[in-house]
Amino acid sequence: MEEKRKRRQNMVASQFTTKYVIKGKFEVDGVVEKPDVIGAIFGQTEGLFGSELDLRELQKTGRVGRIEIDLESKKDRTYGTITITSSLDRVSTSIIVAAIESVDRIGPCAAKLSIEKIDDAREEKRKVIIDRAKQILQKWTIESIPSIDEVIKEVSDTMKIQDVVSYGPDELPAGPEMISSPSIIIVEGRADIINLLRCGIKNTVAVEGAKMPETIGKLSREKEVTAFLDGDRGGDLILKELLQVANIDYVARAPQGKEVEELTPKEILKALKEKIPIDQIKESMKHHHREPREPREFREIPAPKERKESIELKEIPKVPVQSQILEVVNELRNTLEAVILSSSMATILRLPVNELAEKLQQIEGADTVVFDGVITQRLVDIAGEKGVKTLVADRISDVTKRPVNMRFLTFNEIAPEK
Repeated sequence: MEEKRKRRQNMVASQFTTKYVIKGKFEVDGVVEKPDVIGAIFGQTEGLFGSELDLRELQKTGRVGRIEIDLESKKDRTYGTITITSSLDRVSTSIIVAAIESVDRIGPCAAKLSIEKIDDAREEKRKVIIDRAKQILQKWTIESIPSIDEVIKEVSDTMKIQDVVSYGPDELPAGPEMISSPSIIIVEGRADIINLLRCGIKNTVAVEGAKMPETIGKLSREKEVTAFLDGDRGGDLILKELLQVANIDYVARAPQGKEVEELTPKEILKALKEKIPIDQIKESMKHHHREPREPREFREIPAPKERKESIELKEIPKVPVQSQILEVVNELRNTLEAVILSSSMATILRLPVNELAEKLQQIEGADTVVFDGVITQRLVDIAGEKGVKTLVADRISDVTKRPVNMRFLTFNEIAPEK
């Protein structure tokens, strides 16, 4: 019977939305139990203002919730808290609160009840609605932006450029929310950051140049990282270099032949939505390596846009190397892996490129290092300390200090010894 009554009360209560949560405390000159407190509240407020504001009737109709009591007794006194929910209006709720505070005895003992605060339960709901409204408005604005002519784009650039900040000892261009965001988007240059700001994307940082800053590696160990790169060969090379120094989680690419800085807001959002996990990228590169391929030939590359230096291609003279090195190069193409060889051309260790700098410091007897990546100044310094004589890689970055007894070679400039 009691269970049935409670079930009926819950069904009635569910018809009304809680508006206010009444929280108070009480103190009793003696030891009492929860039923004593609840009984005193019902008994001493009954009939004060008629049936419209009678607590028992209001509970039956679900306009007032159950009275929740928490108490403890010590040194012949009882202390506790009281919580009641109300779906009445502010005036009626205030009258109920005043009536509860009028209780001056609980059981045979003198008591004092006081209401400390009344929380508006709808305030949290208002905050959720406001935040959602902001998201809807921003998405609506992005999706409704028409094609922008050059005049509007120039004005927009002027407004957005003030949002670009500098980060770290390398003073890398970054979006204003890059530091506080748990995830970041790595792009190539400042112009890419400005274009993403037009879409409301502010957790960006740019590598700015061929040499990969150490700041990028540190950030990648602390945050989830998406590399958003151009859809050309330059984007491929930057991705390869990023994988050597940073922990990348996802890769997003501009459409084939396009740069991030020239994408429309819809193209940017589409590219980021279709980002690919890095494990899938690496697996794809391995499968690509297994397919038969024609020898590489030099071809004319279209002149890049303003921000990229024009490159004049020349026939590179071939450098003769041992057959073991050539075999390793053919094995490593498009695998993002490295092989460390001894002076007798025996394999000491094969490992992922992003672990090369750390592992090389721990190995003795290394003579030649072949890897599908980029020769950087940091790697040259480590190799020099370990007595390495030859570095062979897919590409050479900006290396300013070259050891006299060390030679640098790329995959495209080596040939078998005659």
